[in-house]
Order: sequence, then structure tokens, then C-alpha cells
Amino acid sequence: MEVRLAGKAGFCFGVKRAVDTVYERLGKKGPIYTYGPIIHNEEVVKELEQKGVQVLHTAEDIKGLREGTVIIRSHGVTRPVYELIEKQGLQCVDATCPFVKRIHGIVEKESGEGKRIVIAGNASHPEVEGIVSWCKNGADVIENLEEAEKFLAGEGENICIVAQTTFNNNKFQDIVEIFKKKGYNVNVVNTICNATQERQSAAEELAAAADVMIVIGGKHSSNTRKLYDICCKECAHTYFIQTLDDLHLELPKSVRLVGITAGASTPNNIIEEVQNYVRINF
Repeated sequence: MEVRLAGKAGFCFGVKRAVDTVYERLGKKGPIYTYGPIIHNEEVVKELEQKGVQVLHTAEDIKGLREGTVIIRSHGVTRPVYELIEKQGLQCVDATCPFVKRIHGIVEKESGEGKRIVIAGNASHPEVEGIVSWCKNGADVIENLEEAEKFLAGEGENICIVAQTTFNNNKFQDIVEIFKKKGYNVNVVNTICNATQERQSAAEELAAAADVMIVIGGKHSSNTRKLYDICCKECAHTYFIQTLDDLHLELPKSVRLVGITAGASTPNNIIEEVQNYVRINF
């Protein structure tokens, strides 16, 4: 039986940069906080908490602080959070993924020029909440094709469409096509991260050939959930796990290929642990 890891899996540039930023601050003077989990991986967050890094969840948490460093998570935060950190006199270290920061700049500029902003993404995801806050007059968030079909634009209205960095690229193109067919005046900026597209393509290709697929990542990780959905379409026997403890495999002898992929917030040591376990035990 062959065990094969997808060509692109594990930490992406933005996630590694954010985690490294926190580790670089350890041992320096004063308490260290992150606003929201630094990345969507409970194991990484747990390890940092053991080293004294505290997670802030609300504006009220910030208001209760008088000193320390607040590190902005990789997904970014809303504009008012930055303003509140400054108002409290706290040191702010911005670990927002540069690809997410780019979207903030795009929507701020485009909305400032009067365009209506449409975001392809999950409205409740912290990255999208952050993006919306940088739009001058709010934004419309579209998650699926049905919502795109129902969307109505005003006569002569100019629209700018962007995407959550982890959004499914094929779905994004389908949403854009719907807008174009409606004859809307649309400026399309594909802001899906290259790392996301590469992981999705690699996972899809491997899942199509595999008898069993294992997808590793945090329970709240948007990009891992999308990898899981993609793999399920190609491979009926797909497992979504966070760590090796979640893996309960019973493989028949007929299985020839087990594929493994991992979300952008999954550390290499967890991937290697799962790989080695499957290779040794099956």
C-alpha cells in the first residue's frame, strides 16, 4: 500500500509568518496577547497559551488592558480593533497575512471611488468581517451560486468583486460569470491566495487517484473545510481529522493508495505523525 502526501500541504506563507511573529515576541518585556486565535489550529493555539500567550476575543477584552503587546491574527481584524488598541496605549504588532491586507487596500480604494463591494466568502469568517470593515459603505457577502442569482444591482451601478483568500476558485469564477450574464458593470479582482489554489488543485488530483483520503486541519479552518469538500467529491472514503488521535482507520486489503493533505494552518509535525502512523500500521 502506498501513502502519498499532496504536493502542496501544511503551513502557507501567511500562517508561518504569523506564528513566527508570536514566537519572536516570547520572552520580551510585558504580556503578549493575540486578537483571536493567531491561526485556525487549536493545537498551535494551545501550545502558545502554555507559553503564556493569551487570546483576546472581544473589544471588551482589549478595554480591560493597560499594558502589553497585542498581535493581530493572520486573518486580520476590523478597523475599529486597530483604533481601540491604539487608544488603550498598547503595542500593536500586525501579523495579518499580506494577501489579506491587500484586500483591505483594494476594497477601501474601490469603495472610496463609489463602487459597490461584493465579497465571495463566508460572512461569519473573521477574515471577511475584517474586509467588510474597510469598505466605506459596507459590502455584500455572497457564499454560493444561489445568492449570486438573487443579487440585484441598481441601474448603472459599478461593482467590485473580491474573494476571501480561501474561497473555492471554481465557485468564484461561477459567481463572476453569473454577474456578467446579468450585464452588471463589474470590476473583478481575484484575491484568492495562490497557496489556496495550489492546495485545492493538488488535493483534488490526489483524491481522484486515492482509495482513501485523510485531510488534516483545525475544526474551524475554512481552507481545510474546503479541502475536505473537494476530496469528498473525488474520494468516497475521506476522513477529516485535527490530530492523529482523531484517526480511526480500518483499511481493507484492497486499498492501494492512501492520500494525505493538510490545511494551511496545519504544522508539519502533525502531518508527519499521521504519515508515519499510516505507513507503519498499514
